[in-house]
Amino acid sequence: MNERNYVVVGGTSGIGLSIVKQLSEKGHDLSIISRGNHPVPEMENVRHLEMDVVQGVDDLADVPGKLQGLVYCPGSIRLRPFQRLTPESFIEDYRINVMGAVNVIQAVLSRLKKSPTGASIVLFSTVAVQTGMPFHASIGSAKGALEGLTRSLAAELAPRIRVNALAPSLTDTPLAGQLLADSGRRKQAADRHPLKRVGIPADLAAAAVFLLEDSSSWVTGQVLAVDGGMGAIRLFR
Repeated sequence: MNERNYVVVGGTSGIGLSIVKQLSEKGHDLSIISRGNHPVPEMENVRHLEMDVVQGVDDLADVPGKLQGLVYCPGSIRLRPFQRLTPESFIEDYRINVMGAVNVIQAVLSRLKKSPTGASIVLFSTVAVQTGMPFHASIGSAKGALEGLTRSLAAELAPRIRVNALAPSLTDTPLAGQLLADSGRRKQAADRHPLKRVGIPADLAAAAVFLLEDSSSWVTGQVLAVDGGMGAIRLFR
């Protein structure tokens, strides 16, 4: 298999780390970007850059000059009643989920354009954009903007660069730790899904890898639901 160069933002834990592991197993070259110097399991062809991309993208000298893909994983889970959300809450969620992605895409776009085989960008939305859920006003608004960014860039960057997003439901990651803190909460969360379980990082990683690789070469501008059926199915028993 031909080695490819990928950047994974937020690749030190949760879904991002699972993506890194799956790509590393395929022999690809990976640049992980995260805010802290988090320990990463020993993997070949993996480098770590410490950077808060929400504040801006600094030196990318260690990133290859040609990239075949970018994945932006950072997100937030701010679940509060609407009346308790401040303007700053909306702005902060927008900065994490949208502006961080914008900063990175602009910083590496020239590298993606240099790929002789084309390139792919994968972003992360949420099931709560297309399926209205209480207490999701801030994150739903931010991720809704991200879906708009996905489709706009897919149109602007075609045909050389494909742009897609994944829309997960609740996934067992450190970010969702408080929502799955005990067996009771975990069972309640699982039972809300038609497939009767919450997601695991590998579920989303497999979908992200699909969108990065040639097997999805005719897919762009899409928001792919990987949500245990939450967004599309209602069961009546």
